[in-house]
Amino acid sequence: MLDILMDSVLDSIKLIPFLWATYFIMEYLEHKTSDKHKEHMQKSGKWGPMIGGILGAFPQCGFSVSATNLYVGRVITLGTLIAVYLSTSDEMIPVFLSEAVPIFVILKIVGLKIGVSVVMGILIDLMFPKKTEEHEIHTMCEQAHCHCENGMLKSSVKHTVNITLFIFLITFILNGMIAILGEETIAHLILNRPVLGPVIAGMIGLIPNCASSVILAELYLGKMISAGTMLAGLLVGSGIGLLVLWKENKPRKDNIKIVSLLYGTGVLFGILFEAVGLVL
Repeated sequence: MLDILMDSVLDSIKLIPFLWATYFIMEYLEHKTSDKHKEHMQKSGKWGPMIGGILGAFPQCGFSVSATNLYVGRVITLGTLIAVYLSTSDEMIPVFLSEAVPIFVILKIVGLKIGVSVVMGILIDLMFPKKTEEHEIHTMCEQAHCHCENGMLKSSVKHTVNITLFIFLITFILNGMIAILGEETIAHLILNRPVLGPVIAGMIGLIPNCASSVILAELYLGKMISAGTMLAGLLVGSGIGLLVLWKENKPRKDNIKIVSLLYGTGVLFGILFEAVGLVL
């Protein structure tokens, strides 16, 4: 147990410089572009799903929250909201960068997510056409405890500490499971389940914070899940956007429809990616 603890601590500590550098760059980009992104979304019109899918792929703290607020005010369409949710990668990119995953692999994942998000966003708008309305939207990033307003240095340090602690916890649990069950046993249980894997990953993706993307990224890096299974969870994962949606959006049946569309899309494409033997 002591060896597992020490290995988990060392694995987590060595990521800190890379995580901080990534988060500092992300904070800089967010402070410079967040208002422009929201403006583009408000003026997107019929191009909403395409613009939402592209902008959602940028690793920003509160963009899924901003898109949720715009949807609550009926400024953007359902398809645009789903496109943002599907393309959001949350903590996947920082975790992959800190683990020195080749950049072309990261770009391939992001590209697949954007492609799925745009296609599904357009289809959903065709299935559920609805006019948008102009409302005054107040950002709720601070209500979701994002604290992006505290300045780039402080926010980047806080993000780094939070994610490092979470990575340590996940790493410790995974290392313990590997030590007890064996890596081959765990891989066999998950990798040989072409339907069950994406279904479970989609459920993980529904966790309304950074936990889902960290778990999925670490499981994939540990070769415990396939690329298709990971993408199923990453497509469903939308950061804290769902949390704000359930808090602010009414009627509740609309939220059930959104979650169902999101989960169904992630699982469906995860199964398809598994069927074609996707390799990243």
